[in-house]
Amino acid sequence: MAAVVAAVRAAAADPPPGARRAMTRTRTVLFWAAAAVLLIGHVVVAWHSLTVWRFWEDEAFNLTVPRNLIAGLGYASDGALSGSVITPFDPRISTGPVVLLPVAALLATGMDPVLAGRLVPLAFWVLLLAGLAVLGRRIGGRWAALLAVAVALAFTASAGVSPIQGPADLLGEIPAAALVVWALVVLPRRAWLAGLLVGLAVQAKLIALLVLPAFAVALWVLADGRGWGRILDTLRRSWLPLLMVGVPTLLVELTALVSLGPSGFVEHLRAMIRFVRSGGQDATTTVLQKLGTLADSWSIPAVLAVVAAVIAITLAVVGVVRRWRSASDADRLVIASTLAALVGALAFVGWWATAARLPLWVRHPAPGVFAFFPIIAASAVWAVRGLPRRGGLRVTGIVAAAVLAATVAGGATAHVISSFTPRDVTLQSQRAAVAPLADWVAENDVEWLAAEPWGAAVAPIVLTGAHLGLSDAPSMSDVPRLTGGTCTTETLADSGYFRICAAP
Repeated sequence: MAAVVAAVRAAAADPPPGARRAMTRTRTVLFWAAAAVLLIGHVVVAWHSLTVWRFWEDEAFNLTVPRNLIAGLGYASDGALSGSVITPFDPRISTGPVVLLPVAALLATGMDPVLAGRLVPLAFWVLLLAGLAVLGRRIGGRWAALLAVAVALAFTASAGVSPIQGPADLLGEIPAAALVVWALVVLPRRAWLAGLLVGLAVQAKLIALLVLPAFAVALWVLADGRGWGRILDTLRRSWLPLLMVGVPTLLVELTALVSLGPSGFVEHLRAMIRFVRSGGQDATTTVLQKLGTLADSWSIPAVLAVVAAVIAITLAVVGVVRRWRSASDADRLVIASTLAALVGALAFVGWWATAARLPLWVRHPAPGVFAFFPIIAASAVWAVRGLPRRGGLRVTGIVAAAVLAATVAGGATAHVISSFTPRDVTLQSQRAAVAPLADWVAENDVEWLAAEPWGAAVAPIVLTGAHLGLSDAPSMSDVPRLTGGTCTTETLADSGYFRICAAP
C-alpha cells in the first residue's frame, strides 16, 4: 500500500510530458474563457455607465468648467457652491484639469456634452484596467492579472447620495487611480515618469496626495544597499521623481496666478486650504461606521468582503516577510508594489475612517481602493507560490487564494447583473424631461437658472444649457428657478417632471 501511495504521489508531482501538455492547454483555454467573460462584464458595466445611468449633480457641476472654458470664460465653474457666480479655479471642483481639459477638447468638436464628459473618465477606466493587468502579471502571472482586473469590477461605490455610479461618471477618482497604477508600472525603470504620473493624479483628484507615502515606500524598497546606505540611495533616487510630482500642480497654480492676479491668487489659496481642511463637509461619523460602509461597497455580502480582504492582506504580508531577506531582483519589484499597495490602502482608508467630519461616502477613499486593493489581491497569488509544501502550508494557501478568487468572481458577477436592474431615472428619461425646458431656455435667451434646492434639479439645469446657480444665493434673487416640485410663483415652463418657476 505504501508503494502505491508513493507511486501516485510521484505521478502527481511529475506527470508525463503528454499529460503536462494537456494540462497546459486546459489551463490556457480556461484562462482565456475567464478573460473573455470578465471583458464582457466590464463592457456591460461601462456601456450602462456611459449611456443609461442618470447624469447626476456632481457630474453636472464638473461639466460647467469645460463648458465655460469653451465659452471663453476661462477655467471656471458656475460657482453654484461658491455664491452662484462664475468662479475661476473653484476649490469646490476637486476634479482637476487632467480630466476636465480633455473634456473641453471633446466639447469643442460639437459632441453631446454628457457623452463628451463621460468618455474621458471611461478612457481612464480602460487605462486603469490595462495597468492592473500589466502589474498583476508582473506580480503573479496571468491569473493574478485576471484577479486584479476582477477586483476593480467587484467594487461598487454607487450607493449613497454622492456615488460613483460607474466608470464613466464625470469624476476624478478613477482617472487618479489609473495614473497611480501606471506610476507603479513605470517606477522601476523610469522613476521620473512615475513621479510625473503621480503629479497628474493629484491634478485629476486632489485627494491623490495621499499616494505620496506609498510612492516613498516603493522608492525605498527599490533602492540599493542596507541601513544608511539604502536611505542615502533612496534620497539620491527620489529627488527627481518627487520634483516631478509637483510639476503639474505648479503649472496649474502659475496659471491661476496669472489669471487671478496676486490678491485673487491669495484668496484662491485660502479657499483651497479651507476646503482641504474640511473636505467641504460637516458630518459626524465614526471609524466603525466608515469601515462598515466600505465593507458594504462590494457586490457581495459584507462579511464575505471582510473575509476576502483578510485573506488577501494576510497572504500578501506573508509573501513579503518570507522573501524579504533573500529577495531576487524580480521579488524586489513585487515587494515594492505590494508594500506600496498596503501603505496606500491604509493611507486612504485610514484617513477617511478617522476623518469624523466626512460623511459615509465611499467615494472619498475610492482612488485608493481602485488602485491598491487589486494589487494586494494579485500579491496574494504571488505569495501562495512561494509557500513551502511541507506542513500543508501550500495547500492552505491555495485554498485561501481559491476562496479569495471565488469571492471576487462572485462580486464581479453580481455587479454586472445589477447593471440590468431598472432605475427610476435614466439618462434617456432625463433628456426627455429636460427637452421642453431647454427649448424654453433657448427661445427666451435665459442665461442662468437656479436649482431649488441642490440635488435632482442641478443636472437638468446644466442639460438645458443655462448656467447653474442655487436659489438661496443673493446673486440668484431675480433668476428663474428649476424644481421638481410645484411652483409657488408663475410657471414659465413645464415638462411634466420638472418646472421652471418665475423668481419670487
